[in-house]
Amino acid sequence: MNNKHTCIIIEDQIPAQRILKKFIEDFGMLYLKGTFIDAIQALDFFKNDTADIIFLDIHLPKISGIDFLKILPKEQNVIITTAYVDYALKGYEFNIIDYLLKPFSFQRFIKSVSRIELKSTNNETIDSDKPILKTIDNYFFLKSGHDHVKILYNDIIYIKSDNDYTSIVTTLKKYLVPITLSQWNMRLETENFYQVHKSYIINIDFILKVSGNLVILNNKIKIPLGRTYKEAFMNKYIKV
Repeated sequence: MNNKHTCIIIEDQIPAQRILKKFIEDFGMLYLKGTFIDAIQALDFFKNDTADIIFLDIHLPKISGIDFLKILPKEQNVIITTAYVDYALKGYEFNIIDYLLKPFSFQRFIKSVSRIELKSTNNETIDSDKPILKTIDNYFFLKSGHDHVKILYNDIIYIKSDNDYTSIVTTLKKYLVPITLSQWNMRLETENFYQVHKSYIINIDFILKVSGNLVILNNKIKIPLGRTYKEAFMNKYIKV
């Protein structure tokens, strides 16, 4: 289990349980301790056990998620999952971490969990389960779920910031990893990569043209060219 965050699911709908279980497994940094169809079962669980994160539906049988929140200690990390906006907003009275409005995407799920990472640690996310395992001259291995994927630097088209996560867009696939853009700047030592915007690092090899404040990459991908980055970028690469 290493240093993964432990979690439980309180959800009475089987399809919703399946989605959460899949997201937890794919994320690779959470360990699911249990799934409960009502809050009473979860209260029994907490008599003898603990969990770092609770994924809590509001509309539950026996007692509602709101009533469950009233019983819980304040220090619990709760992420509400619900199809009802009004219920979700009410949950903020209990200082919850976030709410996921059904149906939610995997990316939205990661954002919610990352808020707990930020609250518990003010340094780099993931310590023992490092997403990058080993870096060689022209490639590195990326931890994605239970797999270790080989990524060639030459295959990276661009990297986009998403708060404390970044999307690595390659010629084959897109990966979302818990590494900030500033951390990528330190890792990418090759001249091929350059930050052209506060949210983007691009691979120079994929540039087709520069048009105004846009850098056009292969497959007509348009990347914004930030005002504070433009002059240095043009002087370095677009020498007239």
